[in-house]
Amino acid sequence: MSAGPSSSGFLESSRRGVADADLRRKLENATGRHLEHVAATRAEFPAFDSERDAARRIKEDAIGRLDELLVELKNKLEANGATVFVAADAGEARDYIVNVVKRAGAKQVVKGKSMTTEEIELNPALERAGVEVVETDLGEYIVQLRGERPSHIITPAIHLSKEDIGRLFADKLGIPYTAEPETLTDAARKRLREIFLSAGVGVTGVNFAIAETGTLALIENEGNGRLSSTLPDTFIAVMGIEKVIPKLSDLPHFLEILARTGTGQKLTTYVNFISGPRGRHDADGPRAMHVVILDNGRSAMLADPVLREALYCLRCGACLNVCPVYRRIGGHAYNSTYPGPIGSIVSPNLFGSAAAELPFASTLCGACRDICPVRIDIPRILLHLRWRESVAQPAIKWPKAAVKARASVVRFARMARFPRTLRLLTRLAAPVLRPFARDGYMRRMPGVAGNWTRWGRDFPALRARRKTRQKPAEHS
Repeated sequence: MSAGPSSSGFLESSRRGVADADLRRKLENATGRHLEHVAATRAEFPAFDSERDAARRIKEDAIGRLDELLVELKNKLEANGATVFVAADAGEARDYIVNVVKRAGAKQVVKGKSMTTEEIELNPALERAGVEVVETDLGEYIVQLRGERPSHIITPAIHLSKEDIGRLFADKLGIPYTAEPETLTDAARKRLREIFLSAGVGVTGVNFAIAETGTLALIENEGNGRLSSTLPDTFIAVMGIEKVIPKLSDLPHFLEILARTGTGQKLTTYVNFISGPRGRHDADGPRAMHVVILDNGRSAMLADPVLREALYCLRCGACLNVCPVYRRIGGHAYNSTYPGPIGSIVSPNLFGSAAAELPFASTLCGACRDICPVRIDIPRILLHLRWRESVAQPAIKWPKAAVKARASVVRFARMARFPRTLRLLTRLAAPVLRPFARDGYMRRMPGVAGNWTRWGRDFPALRARRKTRQKPAEHS
């Protein structure tokens, strides 16, 4: 299970996603419910937009002096008793973690939810070293049982129904088939609890790292992150360099907006603060704590004045839920750890040319920018990446249909500069296209325009404007 983009192109995988009507139904249902919850929690919190502005200012400040804050964070963590390793790339991070697990003599590792460990392909590396790795977030556990990568940043199993999960658990866990969510959750909880008690090493991601105090904030809903970070004797936290924020007093601004945008809750169930390993007088906690701070292409993003804004991302996943592209094709079509609008930005920088097509996987409608809790201008960054890719690799091999469609758009753009000509052509085309229209919409368009309607999208029927003559004024 590779975390980076696969060799199959995005255009081909997205075509398969669009053709899967059952997948589209599941995505529409799940993302629709999510957006309803987000709208409700935002409506009852008038300070939401002011908190977004505050959070953005904090991230802008943190990214602007990232080197200074990372040094402060490292010093404070080490003073608290943690061991800090700064990894330049995924390979260094993997090797360090595998060596820590080997030195601990652990044969089993429990993992809390972490997209960063997906990014560095940690699970396959540990498995090659003879270590069993168990995902403990319910969604991650489900996709691990299926041998898949997560389909969503926050909701890994968003592409599955409760019936799919019931069949999976019957096959993999040997329980009687059921589609009752409570029963399925209970079955997973019982299985995972045994593993928590026996694992020698726990691994989690990090939501925020507070430089002022050397504290890691881990935000979750299931308690699995808390168990992964406290029960095993050795705890490893993995974070990207962009997760650092200056002060503890900055955190409440993020807590106010993250859950409301990411899951539609007022606040997540658990907010964990981890500063170091177990102290002399502590009753529990890990005896050893390691923090891996990962670059892996993020410094290159930082150096680009446009791209650096993407480092503000909180990984809330909200931009996926509103994206018309993601909602029709699902996360697996992106062939990358990070799908959706934000994934289309970070993936080319983390995984290179294999993800070069992803910035083009957007309608640029702006819904992602509107919902982002820190107001990242995602469409602007995508346009920047498209320009950069076209300059760096002008000879991208697009399918013939895409080339034809692009040529048609170019011709339309030229024609649109002359409104009178465009109106004349519309008037002439309207009667020709009238036979294709039903109830004011065209379900099938002729020629190259057929690509628009081929996958279930309707197009408003063209109507020729008629000049209305004004009645002469009556004089009394």
